[in-house]
Amino acid sequence: MRPPPDSSILDFTLAQICKLHRARAHTLLEELGLYHGQPPMLFALWEQEGQTHGELAARLHIAPATATKMIQRMEKAGFVERRPDAEDQRVSRVFVTEAGRAIHARVEQVWQRIDGETFAGFSTEERQMLQGFFLRIRENLVRVTGGSPNF
Repeated sequence: MRPPPDSSILDFTLAQICKLHRARAHTLLEELGLYHGQPPMLFALWEQEGQTHGELAARLHIAPATATKMIQRMEKAGFVERRPDAEDQRVSRVFVTEAGRAIHARVEQVWQRIDGETFAGFSTEERQMLQGFFLRIRENLVRVTGGSPNF
């Protein structure tokens, strides 16, 4: 019988880091009424409003059904609204509401805080090296899974 996984094994350490990072983000974003996956969509909309569900899904590398669910939750919370396309009423476009614009700076502060807490004590050079390692890991996994990350 094999012993249980040791936290010194890189895979398990990486999984622990991801879990802790997600939990910290959840705690801070919950105070704003957001779920962990919603800020990337808000950033995409703050950069370019009026995107369709499909455009947002493609941009964020998520399934269209996932994008729709996120939009519905954010719409219910009052952060975004859907409007019919001016030329094709079958298509809806997503826009940020006043409430969504009002939390922009606070969401950025949350991400800066998480970044600062996560990488406290790392030099600029260490952060650059770590970024390079993360990119290589992602490339390795994209190669063996046959596509871009879909989360």
